[in-house]
Parts: sequence; C-alpha cells; structure tokens
Amino acid sequence: MSTDDKQSRQSARKGWRRELREWVLSISMAVVIALLIQNYAFAQAEVRQSSMSGTLEEGHRLVEDKLSYVFSEPKRGDIVIIDGPESDVRLIKRLIALPGDTVDMREGLVYLNGVKLEESYAKGQTFPAGLNVPFTVEEGQVFVLGDNREHSLDSRQLGTISFESLEGKAVLRVWPLQKFGEIK
Repeated sequence: MSTDDKQSRQSARKGWRRELREWVLSISMAVVIALLIQNYAFAQAEVRQSSMSGTLEEGHRLVEDKLSYVFSEPKRGDIVIIDGPESDVRLIKRLIALPGDTVDMREGLVYLNGVKLEESYAKGQTFPAGLNVPFTVEEGQVFVLGDNREHSLDSRQLGTISFESLEGKAVLRVWPLQKFGEIK
C-alpha cells in the first residue's frame, strides 16, 4: 500500500468522524431547542375533563402559549391552563374576572361589575355553589369558570386563582382535525 493510499484512508476516516460529530451536535442542539420551546414557550395540552364541554371536549388537543402572560396581562374571556396549588390536577377554564372585578350570580346568570355577561359559550345555568356572592376578586388573583357550568370544578369551589398558577393560554385546537383552529 502506498503512502498516498494510507493518507487517503486516514483522511476519509477523519472526514467520516467529523461528519458523525456534526450530525450528533446538530441533533443534540435540535433536541435541546425543542425541549426549551416545549417548556418555556409553547406546549401541547389535552382536555381531560368535561368542564369546558360545548367549547372543548374531552380528548381535544390544544396548543398552549406559555409566553402570553410573561409579556401581557390576562384578559377576560381567555381560556387558561391552570397548574398550581389550587388544584391537584391541571385545569382548563375560562377567565371571567380580573382583580377588582365583582362577580355575582343571580337566576343562573353571571354578572360582572353589575352587568349581565353575554356568554354564548356557556352551557347550563351558573349557580354560586357555596360561593358568597357578590364576590370581589383580590389583587394578583383571577376568577375562572368552566363553560359547562353545571359540571365544573372552578373558582366557585376552589376560590380565586393566583396569577402564578396561570401556566398559559390555550390558543389553538389541533385535534380533532375537523375542529382545527383558533379557540374562542
């Protein structure tokens, strides 16, 4: 074997190793970036309860925007993912009231700051379920309800939810495909 052949084989081996190293580095970087996005920016959530029935059904898959409340304040009507000490399980609920708002429930309807809410998304009647109404939301807290009002564990039983427990905002339904789109 000539010296040129040896050098050619060594060069080929070094090239193969370099190529492998670049692939491993690229794949590792992609995995790390995907995990960072999953944990800190966007995530997938699955509806596991019927408390949002009518809007979201059990088994629906959603895209959760975890950055929403880092850069802006929650808004009334947002569908939020809750993960905090208020409940043993993650919850998906509709944000009804912000700090300083007064919530009242009369004759199966919700009143916010004395004005009846128009809630085309609500299913069933809304009763206080043990909550003393009218109720004023404290600073740093929000009041949430499930859209399926007669079958929902929400702020009527759990109390208000801390801003810190708002994991993110549900922004897009990705499953089932025939219902793909923005969530309202």
